[in-house]
Amino acid sequence: MSVRRVALLTAGGFAPCLSSAVGGLIERYTELAPEVEIIAYEHGYHGLLTGTKIVIDAETRKNAGLLHKFGGSPIGNSRVKLTNAKDCVKRGLVSEGQDPLHVAAEQLKTDGIDVLHTIGGDDTNTTAADLAAYLAENDYGLTVVGLPKTIDNDVVPIRQSLGAWTAAEEAAGFARNIIGEHRSGPRMLIVHEVMGRHCGWLTAAAAAKYREGLDAETWLPSIGLTRERWDVHAVFIPEAALDIDAEAERLKKIMDEQGNVNIFLSEGAGMHEIVAQLEAAGETVERDPFGHVKLDTINPGQWFAKQFAEKLGAEKVMVQKSGYYSRAAAANPEDLRLIKSMTDLAVDCAFRGDSGVIGHDEENGDRLRAIEFPRIAGGKPFDVSQPWFVELVEDLGQSLVPASH
Repeated sequence: MSVRRVALLTAGGFAPCLSSAVGGLIERYTELAPEVEIIAYEHGYHGLLTGTKIVIDAETRKNAGLLHKFGGSPIGNSRVKLTNAKDCVKRGLVSEGQDPLHVAAEQLKTDGIDVLHTIGGDDTNTTAADLAAYLAENDYGLTVVGLPKTIDNDVVPIRQSLGAWTAAEEAAGFARNIIGEHRSGPRMLIVHEVMGRHCGWLTAAAAAKYREGLDAETWLPSIGLTRERWDVHAVFIPEAALDIDAEAERLKKIMDEQGNVNIFLSEGAGMHEIVAQLEAAGETVERDPFGHVKLDTINPGQWFAKQFAEKLGAEKVMVQKSGYYSRAAAANPEDLRLIKSMTDLAVDCAFRGDSGVIGHDEENGDRLRAIEFPRIAGGKPFDVSQPWFVELVEDLGQSLVPASH
């Protein structure tokens, strides 16, 4: 396939891979075909609709490696759904009566784009699929190659999303200082709220990573420095049913014995119960353009802390969220290797004209390939039967019952 001009965009929430993925794509094109022009739409589909873009010049190509050292996204993100015309009109991105897909398609035509690289989660890449289908129906050939970004690691059927390993490591480091607060008062309850709307992988992986760090320490019980006080005492995720009364009884014994309890909580755990409770009380639950509940408006961590504080007899309660700390971090070495393999293949697929989302296909022997857009979906549940997680919850003394919803 003849490729003259390509465009990049990053969209959705941040993850520790966006900057590096942008850098990796620029480096690979520069290595293989320096004559190919590259532009980047600023703030994802927002920039595509408004025609706001950055031309990747010689200086950027020469120094693209610098992007591997940073988190965030140098070209900017936003949450825009091209099939949600009402929201696009409300935000002034299109005029009343305009089809955002048509506006985006015309912009790509105007800019002469042959290949569009999208770096984002399931919403970003399914939106890209909608755009590619629209263009095909209107006789405009466009190759769309996506990269899977989500710290939740919940894209079907992709084994490992970019940035998730780093996010787990960063969340564990965040927890280290937060849990250091456990002696700031007697009978201390600490809730570490971790991102994860539908999937508990990040919470579970962060807890496991945190406990690995504890394994490497030397303790001094004679002065009160004990692993038991620094340990994780409960991990709550959406995929596991929660009996609050039974867990409160178990955790109260820990509180009575050592004076503190530390909980790792996925923000999606108990979400259905919280939303139902709020709506039953006549409250309106806010949702984003994709229909997702705005979790920051319902405060899952505070809700859980309130449920447990009284039952445990906690004198002091602290709820801390690691999400924004984790998701804008620079990629760690493990993720950098994964990003390199995916960006290299993404460029190869672009030259072959193979559209799809790059990832290890769990339904195709874990092969790294361009996975067909219709097969991409979000909300992949964390497999709670994995041995490392079963061992974790058993070690904590929790019962593990899969959630029914």
